[in-house]
Amino acid sequence: MTPLPPGSTIGILGGGQLGRMLAAAAAQLGYRTHVLAPDAESVAAQTASSFTRADYHSRIVLDEFAAITDVVTYEFENIALDPIVYLAAKVPVHPAPAALGVAQDRAEEKSFVGELGGRTAPWAKVESLDDLYAAVAAIGTPAILKTLRLGYDGKGQVRLHRADEAEAAWAAIGGRPAILEGFVPFSHEFSIILARRADGAMVSYPPPWNEHRHGILARSSLPAPAEIAAQWGEAAALAGRVADRLGYVGVLACEFFAGADGPVFNEMAPRVHNSGHWSIEGAVTSQFENHIRAICGLPLGDTGLTAPSVMMDNLIGAEANGWAEILAEPDAHLHLYGKEVRPGRKMGHVTRIGRV
Repeated sequence: MTPLPPGSTIGILGGGQLGRMLAAAAAQLGYRTHVLAPDAESVAAQTASSFTRADYHSRIVLDEFAAITDVVTYEFENIALDPIVYLAAKVPVHPAPAALGVAQDRAEEKSFVGELGGRTAPWAKVESLDDLYAAVAAIGTPAILKTLRLGYDGKGQVRLHRADEAEAAWAAIGGRPAILEGFVPFSHEFSIILARRADGAMVSYPPPWNEHRHGILARSSLPAPAEIAAQWGEAAALAGRVADRLGYVGVLACEFFAGADGPVFNEMAPRVHNSGHWSIEGAVTSQFENHIRAICGLPLGDTGLTAPSVMMDNLIGAEANGWAEILAEPDAHLHLYGKEVRPGRKMGHVTRIGRV
């Protein structure tokens, strides 16, 4: 593709913190950004060049959005697929609708990765309570029931410790189509984050060790422990095959468990990812800048570390109120997202460089 020149306008669907940081990266490279989101509170609008508050399903809105943008991307995968398909017929959209379609359906995602030789937890599609009983009998417990679509940061998921919890679990997710996943023993969780251009050029970042608390990512740190480092190559190769098969353009994140027999694929996110926030200060080129570079057809940037060690902590809820103390730390880089403080809400993150 011909590189998109600075001064062009990048459309961003979604008004959250990922859009906020994408807009900041785009501005650094000389691009304008236009955010489209239905939310009254849009933290992405605080850094974007312009903002439209409107529903994604309005064809009039989408026509106007396509007319004023040169390329479109999105900052979350829970957007409906139809608006993306509609926009893609009028303006380049990256990542393409096909990638979003796979990522939005957990059963399709597992099947897709399995066809590429990826290792997944044992799983079964569940569309009724009887299906769930059969899946529990086949897979066993403990297991986790996940809605087929939507759900993140632990939402739309219920753990089953015993077979007799099936009916309650089914009710807890509202009796919606789902998958049942068996638990797999693992030592650590990690992610592979890569950026790919339309011509197939690709770069990936060193894998961070991801630690979760209450289903929400709490910390990402590098360099990763030896168990992760030993599985880096195999996991990165699988992520690369996923990107190539989808003709992917932009940043892709694939989450893994470090299992006894090798990396176990958990899920993919067709966007910049929370576990890559450390790259703003911790990598030569951040995931946000590389996403902008990829969708605009620019050379991809170096993904190497800027320090021997990097640690990113999410600030959840009232943790963000400690901003003054964080700013007093000489090695800390604070990012606040401009949100109203609420319990369990990602309010910002802090990246510490060089701390052992």
